[in-house]
Amino acid sequence: MAKRLTQNVTSLYIEAANSLRPKSARKRIVAYVESYDDVAFWSHLLGEYSCDKYCFQVMLPSNTSLAKGKKVAMMNELGMGLGGHMIACVDSDYDYLLQGKTGTSRRIISSPYVLHTYAYAIENYQCYAGSLHGICVQSTLNDKPMIDFEAFFRLYSQIIYPLFVWNIWFYRKRELSVFSMQDFCRVVRLDPVSVPHPEDALEQLRIRVEKKRAWLTRRYPQALPDLEAMKPELERLGVTPDNTYLFIQGHHLKENVVMKLLSPVCVRLRREREMEIRHLACHAQQYRNELTAYHRSLQTIESVLRKNTDYEEAPTYAMIRRDVERLIQLLPIDK
Repeated sequence: MAKRLTQNVTSLYIEAANSLRPKSARKRIVAYVESYDDVAFWSHLLGEYSCDKYCFQVMLPSNTSLAKGKKVAMMNELGMGLGGHMIACVDSDYDYLLQGKTGTSRRIISSPYVLHTYAYAIENYQCYAGSLHGICVQSTLNDKPMIDFEAFFRLYSQIIYPLFVWNIWFYRKRELSVFSMQDFCRVVRLDPVSVPHPEDALEQLRIRVEKKRAWLTRRYPQALPDLEAMKPELERLGVTPDNTYLFIQGHHLKENVVMKLLSPVCVRLRREREMEIRHLACHAQQYRNELTAYHRSLQTIESVLRKNTDYEEAPTYAMIRRDVERLIQLLPIDK
């Protein structure tokens, strides 16, 4: 009896141990991405669709060199050929909104084996407005709301939207010397933000945007009908006056808008927590010990943003999921 029980326990242990090993019977779908920073995002998204029949393995674009980037990730389309068990996952940049005006744009919007972010880049998801309060909480361990981030970025988007349409028009016309993305980013940066009065920074932004828009209107009045015609098209592509921040350059959004807003908010939240510790401490040693423990528990805003996955409510994220579900129907899973 004891021997039989021991055998059963051993059998269960072996079964459990085997379950920890990779399921080699599953079909492996290789997803090539642009760089290190993209691995976590696409692994998180594609991992939702792994099952008993197939799984996704996210890889850098080359196993023979350190070459990276969008073109390298999609190179197999010209070489070995994407499709079957190979796909590419890339940032949309402006290529999605250019709607076939360049070769890269045509490949992104036409190939079912190229998944793209719809939002400009992964940084735009990391900076999703609905997640920014949580970023502050993780960075400061203080849950007090300071700013309505969703309202702030709705207003920010509404202010920059008219100028964004101009920028896309110039890119579609391939007249980048007049109003480049760098020019656009310089106008739509945020000035230092006052936490009690964040509307002041938005007002300064509005003044700069209106000044630039007036200049463009005077110089290119013939563009105005095109701009109005573009707006319904951009809306069909997912761009609205309320969510424009998702489609501007991701690095600029992170460094020159979101960090400009989060940094003073988090400084204020940390100071409030430190003052609370000082008020509650019974003596100097307890204060020092508690303050040290608090500081050791903190994370930088940058590190929390980099690990942020609380963006699944973004409308563009649902668009990627739709494409993944369509892609799965094309995969030779049972072959």
